[in-house]
Amino acid sequence: MEDEKAIAEAIAARLRAEGFDVEMAADGPAAVDAAARWRPDLVVLDIMLPGFDGLEVCRRVQSVRQVPVIMLTARDDETDMLIGLAVGADDYLTKPFSLRELAARVQVVLRRAERAVAETPGTEPCLIMVGDLEIDPVERRVRRGGTEVHLTPIEFELLRHLASRPRAVLPRERLLAQVWGWPDASGTRTVDSHVKGLRRKLGADVIRTVHGVGYALEIGA
Repeated sequence: MEDEKAIAEAIAARLRAEGFDVEMAADGPAAVDAAARWRPDLVVLDIMLPGFDGLEVCRRVQSVRQVPVIMLTARDDETDMLIGLAVGADDYLTKPFSLRELAARVQVVLRRAERAVAETPGTEPCLIMVGDLEIDPVERRVRRGGTEVHLTPIEFELLRHLASRPRAVLPRERLLAQVWGWPDASGTRTVDSHVKGLRRKLGADVIRTVHGVGYALEIGA
């Protein structure tokens, strides 16, 4: 869903060439209606849409049904990125971007969503405890101090990965490879933005930054 028709058509053509069924919407209300009617496996969503913007589309779509969302933004503005992640986006791309990169991101986000659905009880511990933080991998719920905290799918995966080795410093490149499935280090700002989102929701003391290296889950440190 893209505000510039030529770009939207190019995106749709590339994704169709990759074997995906694609439906397009030209404005915010049409995007919400299409998502409700079509029940897509993934949404590619421009922040700048007529009617109402992509952030509002994401809020409305996610309030009805959790679906992976890749946000497109014309500005390299971390505020936009953080707001997008807060309303439920899994990933974002800043314009200009290559169609090849977008297609690769779509594949990665879909594979990650499929892995989450395929998880069944008994495949891993029922509860991960780190300080007053509880992570339930089976029900995909997170609580801190007994209060449930809503995380997006990618925030949950990042937190679970950090919690698998409490206090260990995990490099950004490793997090990109193992959480996002990206083979290179071109998206380290993505990691930083999602960590900021986790801190905003769970508390500033949850994750420690090791400058120039990465992050560690270190509650109460």
